[in-house]
Amino acid sequence: MGIRYSKWIYPDMTELHAQVEAALEQWFSERFADYPHISLPGLDPYDYDGWFNRLAPELMARGSDYCEREWHGYVPSPQQLNQAFFRAVSRSNKCVLEPDCKHGDSDQS
Repeated sequence: MGIRYSKWIYPDMTELHAQVEAALEQWFSERFADYPHISLPGLDPYDYDGWFNRLAPELMARGSDYCEREWHGYVPSPQQLNQAFFRAVSRSNKCVLEPDCKHGDSDQS
């Protein structure tokens, strides 16, 4: 299996990579509009059955398909997908913390 990621194959095309990453972040933000509110994980962010944790990989897979389709075969790296996704989460007013959610380590002293 060879390297497919456009950023790895063409590292000097920084302007194209920046454009794709910005478009991908916008695309994720638009997908969030499909949901009334997206509750971020509470005390257990590693709960794989939590719906946000199931939503993230699904949207990232769809984001990869979007890039290949709309950017003429551009294949985003997992790092680009993660970064664009979580930038969109951080800027979205649709994403809210669950009530009574402590930030960081749940064993705070």
